[in-house]
Amino acid sequence: MSASQFHEKMSPTELRATAGLAGVYGLRMFGLFIILPVFAFYAEDLPGGNDYMLIGIALGAYGLTQALLQIPFGWLSDRIGRKPVIYMGLLLFALGSFVAATADDIYWVIFGRIIQGAGAISAAIMALAADLTREEHRTKAMAAIGMTIGTTFIISLIVAPVLNQWIGVPGIFAMTGILALLAIVVVRKVIPDPVISRFHSDTEASAGKFGNVLSNTQLLRLNYGIFALHATLMALWLVVPFSLRSAGLAVDDHWQIYLPVLVVSMLLIIPVIIYGEKKAKLKQVFVAAVTLLLVGQVMLAFTAESIWGTAMALLIFFMAFNLLEASLPSLISKIAPVGAKGTAIGVYSSTQFLGAFVGAAVGGFLYGNYGGYALYAFCGLLLVVWLVLAITMKAPGAVRSKMYHVKEMDNTRAVHLSKKLSALSGVNEALVLANERVAYLKVEMKGFDEDEVVKLLGGENTDGVSE
Repeated sequence: MSASQFHEKMSPTELRATAGLAGVYGLRMFGLFIILPVFAFYAEDLPGGNDYMLIGIALGAYGLTQALLQIPFGWLSDRIGRKPVIYMGLLLFALGSFVAATADDIYWVIFGRIIQGAGAISAAIMALAADLTREEHRTKAMAAIGMTIGTTFIISLIVAPVLNQWIGVPGIFAMTGILALLAIVVVRKVIPDPVISRFHSDTEASAGKFGNVLSNTQLLRLNYGIFALHATLMALWLVVPFSLRSAGLAVDDHWQIYLPVLVVSMLLIIPVIIYGEKKAKLKQVFVAAVTLLLVGQVMLAFTAESIWGTAMALLIFFMAFNLLEASLPSLISKIAPVGAKGTAIGVYSSTQFLGAFVGAAVGGFLYGNYGGYALYAFCGLLLVVWLVLAITMKAPGAVRSKMYHVKEMDNTRAVHLSKKLSALSGVNEALVLANERVAYLKVEMKGFDEDEVVKLLGGENTDGVSE
């Protein structure tokens, strides 16, 4: 029996931790996303709201503080504990929401969004999930938490126009603040306390690994990609709602476009993702998606006066967007060194949030001073550069990452075991970390014999998991 057949089901504690943390993570992202389709209309009536650069900064301000604080908050959770950091982050998020809800001008909204973003708890949540799940189930837990980003994004775009009609943007801000306070209760009462908290190289950033990550040109291409993707997304929310309104669609009815566009785009990309993974065609799929994203963005520039034209352009754009959102983390995992995956993900996530801020701020400046075509030209330039980088990138290997729990050992034994694992057939990289009691492997999709690893690590007392 192979190692992967052990512990096939998550324990009740692991399930509760995963569900609770996914809910908290999703709630926070919901609070950040939900104002995107409606905020520009609300800001028009605020003092200072006639300055589109200020509107853009208000939309993207959370990204700046997220980018700056996400990794430091993760490190802080190693020192004072995961839950205290999560509590602090949720309190900051709630405070920012209430500040924005009571704002009487655009500047106070910006201040509230900055405070919202300061509740940068993503890294702490991932670290707590790693503390509470065994190696063979960690990938499932991380995937469940990560999936909440896409899910909450879709839900927020669909319900935002409806909630705006019922309670307005201030009510939406207040609602997210109340939900953040309730999330503290969930963390306290539902999510278990970890027996042991330790550093996890697969989920947390290490200061000593930044050099390796930032000097890897293939990872830098992906980091630029997520920067450009979210910069373009945030910039477009300054013009798309106005385009739909100008085309004759009432603001409260915008969900009638967003709902079918987002649902259909998600359904269409599923077979493409499966094809790319199974046939080892990730680069081809990736390049095609960036090209499609550029096409959708260009179409938006020339269909602004047509509801159906804008809807079709949005469908193409979000097909590419959702495909890239799903494939970029997989590419990071395949390219990052086995012992630096958490650092690579940390840099990637921070770059994503920075892109959201820059895209919204620069997009607002261009739209307000030079019009919609200047904004679209800015987005088009970002995507053309990305397309060139995607075409010239190395095709990622047909590999997957695996983790194995190892017995207690000293560092000398860990180094020796790493060399033995690296020599096995189908193993591209191997690193055993004695302090984490984990072996990280990057293995080929074909030709890898897991039983050899199990035998070397100690037989049935060792558990393995694929990513």
